[in-house]
Amino acid sequence: MSEPTVPPPPSYTPPPPPPPPSAGGPGYVSPNRTIMIVLAYLGILAVIPLVVEKDDKEVQWHAKHGLVLLAADIALVVLLAIFGAAVSFVDIGCTGCILQGIASLVIFIVHILAMVKGVNGQRLIIPGLSEFADRF
Repeated sequence: MSEPTVPPPPSYTPPPPPPPPSAGGPGYVSPNRTIMIVLAYLGILAVIPLVVEKDDKEVQWHAKHGLVLLAADIALVVLLAIFGAAVSFVDIGCTGCILQGIASLVIFIVHILAMVKGVNGQRLIIPGLSEFADRF
């Protein structure tokens, strides 16, 4: 007598892996958006999110805004240095030093406000500068 033949068990094939998330879609959110937004307002480090996160439109906006803000900060410091040098010849005292200290404090506060608003999903709109950043 022959033994009944049992069909071999079906071979197990794992399900295909899920497709990778599509980058660059209209609603793409970078997994490290918070870090990139903070970097956008840390001076020249704004170049990092500008280059790395090309698909996240919000990070791009903050990076461009941070670079324009940096250029405005540099221009303000240079103008105040020239003013301070001109005032020192008139012998008014340390007016230039005081103005530079106040300007540095205001620049620092604006950068902190921009970071906090950016991390919370908002934008700090600075008249003139923000419109200039939107051109790029």
